[in-house]
Amino acid sequence: MRIRTIAAATSLFTIAIGASLAFTQDPAQPRVVAPPAQRPPAPPAVAKDTYQPVAGDQTFAQVRQKDESERREVFQGQQQLLAARYDLEERASPEKMSGGRKAVQEGVRVKLPRGVSWEQLSRLTPDEIKRQKLFPQGFLPLPHVKHATGGMVFPKQEIDAIQKAEGRDLQRFDADFDLPDHLTPEFPPPMFLTTRPDLGDVSKGQVVTMRNYYDLLLGKVTPVQMEGMRLLVTPFPQQQFNQTEDRKVLLPSLGVACLDCHTNGHTSATFHLTPDVRPQTHRFRIDTVSLRGMFNQQIHGSKRSLRSVEDFSEFEQRTAYFDGDHVIAAKKGVHLPNRPDQVAMMAQMQNIFDFPPAPKLDPFGKLITGKATEQELRGQLVFYGKGRCSECHSGRAFTDDKMHDLRLERFYEPAMVRGQYSMADGPIKTFTLRGIKDSPPYHHDGRLMTLEDTVEFFNLVLQLKLSENEKTDLTAFLRCL
Repeated sequence: MRIRTIAAATSLFTIAIGASLAFTQDPAQPRVVAPPAQRPPAPPAVAKDTYQPVAGDQTFAQVRQKDESERREVFQGQQQLLAARYDLEERASPEKMSGGRKAVQEGVRVKLPRGVSWEQLSRLTPDEIKRQKLFPQGFLPLPHVKHATGGMVFPKQEIDAIQKAEGRDLQRFDADFDLPDHLTPEFPPPMFLTTRPDLGDVSKGQVVTMRNYYDLLLGKVTPVQMEGMRLLVTPFPQQQFNQTEDRKVLLPSLGVACLDCHTNGHTSATFHLTPDVRPQTHRFRIDTVSLRGMFNQQIHGSKRSLRSVEDFSEFEQRTAYFDGDHVIAAKKGVHLPNRPDQVAMMAQMQNIFDFPPAPKLDPFGKLITGKATEQELRGQLVFYGKGRCSECHSGRAFTDDKMHDLRLERFYEPAMVRGQYSMADGPIKTFTLRGIKDSPPYHHDGRLMTLEDTVEFFNLVLQLKLSENEKTDLTAFLRCL
């Protein structure tokens, strides 16, 4: 009882003192407020959305009307973000991608904070960069064009090709692809097979679809591989492409095929959200990874670390197509491939997608002196030396089959950007560098537009302190891989 009395008296005394200060303070003078204690910003309040709502309360007409009314504003907002972060102009290099149909873009596209140079940034510590808010915005996580919804967003070339070949519509009415065509892979990309290197591009410059896969591969693959390809080009329901009232396409859809994103076994730069992070605000954009060289890799997926191509194929069909949610998958028409037969055959086909030819590399993945330029040879020395690239990108496939955490949170404070909470990335798989010039944009979420951007990113993040010449040489070497 005594404790309660003392507490009550103390509380009344505090209120009285506060009231006294309020009446005695000169209103002409600014009120003095003690500065708040320095602490990291609290994460945003988010819904506990491990599970998404299964039954919607709106009709398709209502969903479509709302999405279409917001579409222009959504796209303009994303374009403003990209323009603030990057120089998106076309600046083609003399170098062509492996199909010879598209030039490799050159130059650093990430914009620097006003009044600072790359050299000045490289002399600062991560703490100094973070405190002064000097981390380039283009090095921050890149949000999905419509992050609250997510889902696959296809580039126009892919949409047009599938519409022409199959009459299947991949155009969403709520979101548009946000990067210019010249900063994406060549289309269609060539398709190389490990089993028939003598043939070169077996796609013959076409997009491989249900309509032409048989004619293109007849006499070149085994029956098992042919069946695997049939499954890879067969559309199955996906979160935004199906028959339900919350779909994002005009007509009920057969869905999407594996090779809609991984065009010709490579990539079309289609993006979506990683299925294995929650809540929705914390998920990150994921750029479609090339399937080339799967035979030489031991783990698959940017964060999932799936241990075989079979695991990857089965997971994609069962849950990843539906934001990693098997409950939603059951509603929308999940395809449950049979592991011994269908999954194994899909893997057999995926495992013969080869890297593009690299005529300047020897069988050990090193430059042939007589074929490489002096600049490329200097770049190779940087790659295996001061640049420390080979510590993760090792061997003939230029990957160590491990996951690594760059700890980018050393450089910036988390913040909400267009619906995404830019938290730390955490461990990400080491992707292969073979044929890397064919695969823009770069990093797991496509935040780096060119190889020059990528070199600048790792030079800063890993505190390498490369000179301008060393960075240029390293970029020249990467284009040889």
